[in-house]
Amino acid sequence: MTHLGPVLGGSVAACSLVVALFFLKFWRRTSDRFFLLFAAAFAVDAGSRFLIAAVAVSDTSEPMYYVSRLVTFGLILTAIVQKNASPNANDTSDPD
Repeated sequence: MTHLGPVLGGSVAACSLVVALFFLKFWRRTSDRFFLLFAAAFAVDAGSRFLIAAVAVSDTSEPMYYVSRLVTFGLILTAIVQKNASPNANDTSDPD
């Protein structure tokens, strides 16, 4: 039962990689930067979770393990802000 943590961490990393490939597929179809940034965010998340699961970590509360999560959430936030700030965003306001 002591090996359950790394197994679950590896499975979460695999799921993050699948989500990254899913967004990459939509980026190739639409060439929308939103999907590219989401794919990059989930790829970074998959890599960091795989490293934490594969390497014997003494303490995951160290600040260096949160840098990758900061990058992940920063990419997601950047994608959302850029999508909402773009001039071709869906404008439902009345032009009158």
